[in-house]
Amino acid sequence: MTTQEVLDTYGAAWNEKDEAKRRQLLEKCWADDGTFTDPQSDIAGREALVAHIAEFQAQFAGAQIVPASTGDEHHGMVRFTWRITAADGSTMLDGIDFSTLAEDGRIQKTVGFFGPPPNAK
Repeated sequence: MTTQEVLDTYGAAWNEKDEAKRRQLLEKCWADDGTFTDPQSDIAGREALVAHIAEFQAQFAGAQIVPASTGDEHHGMVRFTWRITAADGSTMLDGIDFSTLAEDGRIQKTVGFFGPPPNAK
C-alpha cells in the first residue's frame, strides 16, 4: 500500500463500528507492536488500539474522524491532520498526528496532538 492508502485505512479503522472489521483494517495499516500516544492515552499493541477505538466510539457516539489533510512524508515519518465531527457535522476537535512507519510501510508509532499549537509569547 502507498502511505496515503495506509493513512486512509487507519482513518477507516477509527470509524469502523464492527470490531472484527476494525481489527482487519488495523492489520493492514498498523504494526503488530505499534504504539499510540495522545494527550489522554498511551497504548501499545494493535489489540489495545482496537479497544481504544471502541472506547472513543462509545464516548463520542455518532462522531466521525475525517481527514483534514493528506499525508506529508519524509524519511519514514508522516504527519497528517484530522477532524472529529459530531453526528450533525459540526467540528468537535481538530488535531495532528505524527507517525513513524515500519519497514513494511505500516504505522509503527503515532503521537497525536489536539487543537492548534499554542501561540508564541
